Amino acid sequence: MKNIVITGAGGVLCGAFAKHLANKGNTVALLDLNLKAAEAVAAEITAAGGKAKAYQTNVLEKEALEQVHTQVLNDFGPCDILINGAGGNSPKCTTAHETFTPGDETETELSTFFNLDKEGFRFVFDLNLLGTLLPTQVFAKDMIGRSGCSILNISSMNAFRPLTKIPAYSAAKSAVSNFTQWLAVHFAGQNIRVNAIAPGFFVTGQNKALLFNENGSPTPRTKKILQATPMGRFGKPEELLGCLSFLLDDAAAGFVTGVVIPVDGGFSAYSGV
Repeated sequence: MKNIVITGAGGVLCGAFAKHLANKGNTVALLDLNLKAAEAVAAEITAAGGKAKAYQTNVLEKEALEQVHTQVLNDFGPCDILINGAGGNSPKCTTAHETFTPGDETETELSTFFNLDKEGFRFVFDLNLLGTLLPTQVFAKDMIGRSGCSILNISSMNAFRPLTKIPAYSAAKSAVSNFTQWLAVHFAGQNIRVNAIAPGFFVTGQNKALLFNENGSPTPRTKKILQATPMGRFGKPEELLGCLSFLLDDAAAGFVTGVVIPVDGGFSAYSGV
């Protein structure tokens, strides 16, 4: 059994990962800025007989990560598997229109490409890319010279096909995919495998407001997403678990490194016609 560290562990998808992996007998360290969310996941795991503990940390602060690393070492021992699940978007770098609309260049009330917030853009890049880099710098040290270790990053369908309205998130997740491949080559000689999952469209706390109106009806964006998804629906968190289990299994995927696997209901394969 493995000691697994998961960042963003209080979220819908990474929370599902944590519960699944703990159910398989692994020990799970749940890292999240939102301690209550991580504690809720840990409570579910321990209630089911699993072993998990929640830790509050900020993936953008290396010193904070190093402090948590020391705590995890004391509680569970060295990290065997790191899942970099922390990430997200910001409304400060989301455009109101999908494509250029005349007047965007002088608009002051609505968010357009021309007035996107520089700091918001930087935050999204930092959260997704540095939020993958810094935990890896801290926890990958545990893996050097040991067998059966791996790193799993969470990319996005946006890395394959950038979505309208969210340029920072799309570009940042593309960077995560590229960085995954770089890391895979860098650590291959140490037998540390590095891969990524690129989820398609799953309903989470971060995107729910974009996908559904307050009365629960689908937004126009949801209708477009489902029309572009051959399976015609959103994914369920449990539908990521097969890919997760495969990539983390040395017996099944011991020669697999540097891949980014879409789990998207066919979205990335569909040309629209």
